[in-house]
Amino acid sequence: MAIMITDECINCGACEPECPNNAIYEGGVQWKISDGTGINTPYTIETGEKIAPDAEQAPISDEYYYIVPDKCTECVGFHEEPQCAAVCPVDCCVPDPERVESEEVLLARKDRLHL
Repeated sequence: MAIMITDECINCGACEPECPNNAIYEGGVQWKISDGTGINTPYTIETGEKIAPDAEQAPISDEYYYIVPDKCTECVGFHEEPQCAAVCPVDCCVPDPERVESEEVLLARKDRLHL
């Protein structure tokens, strides 16, 4: 499952540099699927929409840091545990119960993101 950041986030930013997929953004900042990945062709996100690699997407949160689920692999293939959760001082990086995914799905996403 993807990790999510709860509204308990204190906006410290400790999580952002730890993400190997560049899936974490500051609140209000637009995201791109190409940020920190090898994506250079249109990419299909979880909604089924195809997006251009450098197209800016609307922020998921305007108030606190957020994680783009289409880029989150829970650090599978990189680390033994999600690094955002490991460094979060207030434990607000938690599994998203609405996005339960197997290790195989997470590894496949990692492979698609990092060609």
